[in-house]
Amino acid sequence: MLHHGGRLSAAAAQYKIPLEHWLDLSTGINLSAWPVPAIPADCWLRLPEDEDHLEAAACAYYGVEKLLPIAGSQAAIQAIPQLRESCRVAVLSPAYAEHLAAWQRAGHNTIEISAQDIDNQIESIDVLVLVNPCNPSGQRFAPEQLLHWHQQLAKRGGWLVVDEAFMDVTPAESVCAHAQQTGLIVLRSLGKFFGMAGARVGFVCAEAGLLAQLQELLGPWTINAPARWAATLALQDTTWQKQTRVRLLQDETRMVQLLAQHGLAPSGGSALFQWHCSAHAAELQQALAQQAVFTRLFAQPAAIRFGLPATEAQWTQLSTALGAI
Repeated sequence: MLHHGGRLSAAAAQYKIPLEHWLDLSTGINLSAWPVPAIPADCWLRLPEDEDHLEAAACAYYGVEKLLPIAGSQAAIQAIPQLRESCRVAVLSPAYAEHLAAWQRAGHNTIEISAQDIDNQIESIDVLVLVNPCNPSGQRFAPEQLLHWHQQLAKRGGWLVVDEAFMDVTPAESVCAHAQQTGLIVLRSLGKFFGMAGARVGFVCAEAGLLAQLQELLGPWTINAPARWAATLALQDTTWQKQTRVRLLQDETRMVQLLAQHGLAPSGGSALFQWHCSAHAAELQQALAQQAVFTRLFAQPAAIRFGLPATEAQWTQLSTALGAI
């Protein structure tokens, strides 16, 4: 299995620092999460029901007519490659590593591709997989560009798969509204912007036939009833969403400035994380961990990723740690 951010207990044991002292910036999850109310007791009594308004709330939020709720976008990442016969798949690199691994496990002929090479390769591939904004680089792709690539692929029966896990802060850049077109598959998640990673709630936006195939493959009850209940309310809370977008954009600017002040100017980023490439990335990550600040280390290219603090105390802890190293 691939390793990801968020393994804080292991870091606490490794560095012998109590868990409660850590600032975990390793995941890009919004630490000022949507405030989940007390869960009604009857959520635990019955099997999850499709008629609980989750799908309607998600359709309204993403601007689509139909989608499929799933147990986090990871479930779709693993399942979607099984819906095609073996073909040639290009996966953006660097990007969330589970995409490439899933297509390889399903027996497809995969290549890693840079954004600059897509136009040169588009006629020779069947599936293009992108993360937008890209994790970990923060690179963005304009909707017009994505739809152009989709048209080139779709005319040959190909697919464009766009993982929009970090898109919620800039919804106007999403291509969800076009996902009813054959060959365009968009993945969304409540884990990052809403800070609800533990609930494991995600959605696939695509044409109805593909959604039906995916639902058949995944089977019933992919999301538990308490998570469905909380997700429905979060998707309907437009006031919190608007306020959070404003705050995260402000915090993005603050993080860029803070890192630059300490000689770690970001190489890229988004409203939920910043990415710093350095040949000394491993030493930087270790030095920060010794100060109880947990970041995400990448090997290729060598880099570390910083999520955003949520409170003034956390901002102070990060600033102090950066000063110490």
